[in-house]
Amino acid sequence: MKKSIYLLLPAFVVLSCSKPAETLKTQPSATDAVPVEVQPITAEEVSPAVQTSGLFTTDDETFLSFKTGGVIEKVLAKEGDAVRKGQLLATLNLTEIEAQVAQANLTYEKAKRDHARVENLFRDSVATLEQFQNARTGLEVASRQLEAASFNKSYSEIRAIGNGFVLRKLASEGQVISPGSPVFLTNGAGNGRWILRTGVSDREWAAIQIGDDGFITTDARPGESFVAKVTRKSEGTDAMSGSFTVELTIKNARGLASGMFGKATIRASRKQKAWKIPYQALLDGDGRTGFVFVTNDDKTAKRVAVVIDRIEKDHVVIVSGLEQQGSLIVSGSAYLKDGSPIRLEP
Repeated sequence: MKKSIYLLLPAFVVLSCSKPAETLKTQPSATDAVPVEVQPITAEEVSPAVQTSGLFTTDDETFLSFKTGGVIEKVLAKEGDAVRKGQLLATLNLTEIEAQVAQANLTYEKAKRDHARVENLFRDSVATLEQFQNARTGLEVASRQLEAASFNKSYSEIRAIGNGFVLRKLASEGQVISPGSPVFLTNGAGNGRWILRTGVSDREWAAIQIGDDGFITTDARPGESFVAKVTRKSEGTDAMSGSFTVELTIKNARGLASGMFGKATIRASRKQKAWKIPYQALLDGDGRTGFVFVTNDDKTAKRVAVVIDRIEKDHVVIVSGLEQQGSLIVSGSAYLKDGSPIRLEP
């Protein structure tokens, strides 16, 4: 029994040692030429599909405030309220403002009497021309002061400038507020004029034109999409994000809210040069960038970074990185690194 065990042991050791050697033979060494398949790199003109995201808003969001400062008497609307054009939203305590109007009115009445008296004296050659002109100027100044005081009184209340909703209420009753400080933020959502404001890169901005079609989806309305058109492109980058702003106006949108998140796909009308490559040729792709191997001499592999426009049913669309390259390596890339020797398979 012991003799049989000793006879089998060397055979087991030989088999165990030979298996790694066979495995190593399947992987080429650093000096071996890796067999690869290649295809020509051919550019074509395509219309890029720009994928982006942003926030829903309207083109008429407005901060409403009082023309003059004072104490807020009443606040008649709260956040989320639907409002109609001309609806009273807030008022100031008018005690001080009415006193200013009364004072301006008294000044005007006095100036009017002074003007009438000096005019009569001027006709009788008692008052000089200068005195008469000064009295007339004083009357005009007092009249303008009364107009200003009356105007300020009329703007001591806030009314809705259109049908829509109150997005934010920024002040409360009894609060002392300075002139021009916002009290409400409203929009015209009641008119259905929704837009998606989104940021794009400089390359995407250059491809997009006013009037390009798009469609928008949002997690708040699963299974639905909104038809939209590009209606505005910024002429400069946003100071906070560093991206260009594009606005898409949505047709007949309902059930949206300001600040809601949306995703957009824009079919850019301006064509760009691009390359369509097989999936297997792309390495380390993250949706926007990746790497491929090319060869310019059919002897060595070169690792190249590429920019991805989109992934379609049977290929990947590349928009940058393959300029002036020879052939694309479509198989054998798993064993390659930059500068690896290659052998072209028929």
